[in-house]
Amino acid sequence: MIARMNESAAPTNDEFSELIGNLSVLVVDNDRAHARAMTESLEKVGYRCQVAVSGPEGSKLIESDHFDIVITDMVMNDIDGMEILRLTRQRLPDCEVVMVTGHATVPTAVEAMQHGAFNFLEKPITPSRLRAITAKAVEAISLRRKNTELHQRLDEKFGFEGIIFASAEMQAVIDRLKRIAPTDATVLITGENGTGKELVAQAIHQNSPRKAKRIVALNTGAIAENLVESELFGHVKGSFTDAIGDRVGAFEYANGGSLFLDEVGDMPMSTQIKLLRVLEEHRITRVGDNKPIKVNVRLISATNRPLDEMVTAGTFRSDLYFRLKVVTVRIPPLRERRDDIIPLMDHFRKQFLKRHGKPAASFSPAVTKRFFAYDWPGNVRELRNFVDTMVVLDTDEVLDIDDLPPELADVDESTVASQLTGDMNLLGKPLADIERWAIEETLKLTGGNREEAARILEIGARTLYRRLDQYRGKEESAEENDSSD
Repeated sequence: MIARMNESAAPTNDEFSELIGNLSVLVVDNDRAHARAMTESLEKVGYRCQVAVSGPEGSKLIESDHFDIVITDMVMNDIDGMEILRLTRQRLPDCEVVMVTGHATVPTAVEAMQHGAFNFLEKPITPSRLRAITAKAVEAISLRRKNTELHQRLDEKFGFEGIIFASAEMQAVIDRLKRIAPTDATVLITGENGTGKELVAQAIHQNSPRKAKRIVALNTGAIAENLVESELFGHVKGSFTDAIGDRVGAFEYANGGSLFLDEVGDMPMSTQIKLLRVLEEHRITRVGDNKPIKVNVRLISATNRPLDEMVTAGTFRSDLYFRLKVVTVRIPPLRERRDDIIPLMDHFRKQFLKRHGKPAASFSPAVTKRFFAYDWPGNVRELRNFVDTMVVLDTDEVLDIDDLPPELADVDESTVASQLTGDMNLLGKPLADIERWAIEETLKLTGGNREEAARILEIGARTLYRRLDQYRGKEESAEENDSSD
């Protein structure tokens, strides 16, 4: 039930060759011949090297240039290897430093490693040993970069920027999340199935001080009732029939990070009591054991059920309910935020075209209208699945009516028209206002594609651009008048 992430692999031969060609190496040694020998040995296999033949010269280069690896002699006049190490750690924190030492200074080199040096080379140095240690430094750099890229992808996927929206309703949610995330408050996320509650939980974690630790997700509604406690708190060998060994539970595995409990409203009453105790005492006890284990976990829970009504009905503990809802976030259903439909369509279209290896394909205006008018009982998850289906079925690079799933193929066109009109009463409005409304709504419908909007409105693209410039000019003029007042 609990997924663990694999460690990053070492670079392949091709990756390694490409990597060393992009790395910059500084060799610092006041023995000019020795410095040149090390440099030539590394350059023969593709490294880009610079040489400094004194400590002061090396320190100036470190101050002014960027290096990925510094290889420095320990014993030098004026500025020695330890000072080069200190300066490198200060100015180039991601740089790996290799110390070159004679036999008498090996203990000092070991001390240098305790202060951040990557490794040391003992004289006399052979080309193979030099290259081997440098290659290990390259692998360390590669692993660190991959981890950094992974965190960047996580930030992009699970950060607030990864939540696709255009509506004022979701902007309000994001504004609330930005206030909640940096704290350690317990959060309850409410919303219908498919609205993206787990994505919001991931975003809270990824923008919190706990982001360097893991977030563990557990759907309590998808676990057999007799196994919920084991999944949450773990168990010891022999505690029940299938307990063939000790097992770490979600709380223990998430220690230091966040625990996301989905469908918390489906949790058995007996487990609710134990969960409340854990939240109050910050300790868990594995099933079949008496030894308490201290845990430090931020709890984020979610439900599609009305917990307040369940409390009244006696099917959910009131004390746990109030403990879970320190801060609440409601995710509105998609039918309440129709401005998000078109951005989501475009996002999933690009995603599934890439996944299925399909050429470029775009939605027809008729399909966009159908999506906009549909009530989306399955919310974002349903929209995502519909787009996936259409991309798979498409054969002509146009996602059109013939690619629609049955639920959308039968939508009444009058329903489409009423949804597009919305609540705006156009009767009695000046013709210019009606025209502006039609242009702006059609641009929403096309996801901002002006050429497509002009085609739907049956006007020239130049006319559309001219109208938009006029609207922009009126807005700027109004702002200037407001500021002058």
